[in-house]
Amino acid sequence: MLFTPTFFRVEVTRQFRNPYTLVFTLGMPIAMYLLFGANAAYATASAGNGNVAFYVMASMATFGTATAMTSLCALAASEVGQGWGRQIALTPLSIAGYTVVKLAVALAFSAISTACVFLVGAVTGARADSPWHWLSVAGIVLAGGLVFGLFGLGAGLALNSDSASAFASIAITLFGFVGNVFMPLSGTMLTIAHFTPMYGYAALARWPITEGALVTAGTGPGGDDALWLVLLNVLAWALLFGALVRYGVLRSRRRR
Repeated sequence: MLFTPTFFRVEVTRQFRNPYTLVFTLGMPIAMYLLFGANAAYATASAGNGNVAFYVMASMATFGTATAMTSLCALAASEVGQGWGRQIALTPLSIAGYTVVKLAVALAFSAISTACVFLVGAVTGARADSPWHWLSVAGIVLAGGLVFGLFGLGAGLALNSDSASAFASIAITLFGFVGNVFMPLSGTMLTIAHFTPMYGYAALARWPITEGALVTAGTGPGGDDALWLVLLNVLAWALLFGALVRYGVLRSRRRR
């Protein structure tokens, strides 16, 4: 068996009862958007095919999705490593099915997080030139978030402890700050940001409205990103996180 609606419903309900999950995947992205986007003096200023509020909203949606995918996938991997897989073996659900359900839960929370940020954005002044921009940004946010599912899975397998989920979520917050997600960077910090995991993901999510145009700290437009470089960043980190998953799998087998 690869999927069971009952297990999926139980897992979603369990995560809704987890204050950590609610704060970091739902509450924090909205709070950051309200702080840096909706309440900013420049929120209504033009930013490509939308306004600054929409730009910030897209950035916070990437953060919420990356956090949800990372923390929930790390938790799933950690549970399997701690022996939950033996319990699953006593049921019709396979380990692959367990993974599918956990991934579906992470995607569901990612979708909820994105929807909440978009809803708050819509009622607080985030604007784009067409509905297509809203839909395309949402689609890229959710699809790109799968990369951070790999990161969470790798962290959970490699660390194999209850702290794996917390560590992975803290790492995502750090990636956000140095990856040009929370506030526009410039100079050396912007150069460094190009090589961080969240940079390509956030830039790609904002692409429908910015078309690659950069906004730097306090100086307005700051050049352009090439689409192929943004995609290369995402691909490179996907491969690195995939290697982390492989390392975690091999390490967990050696422990047995």
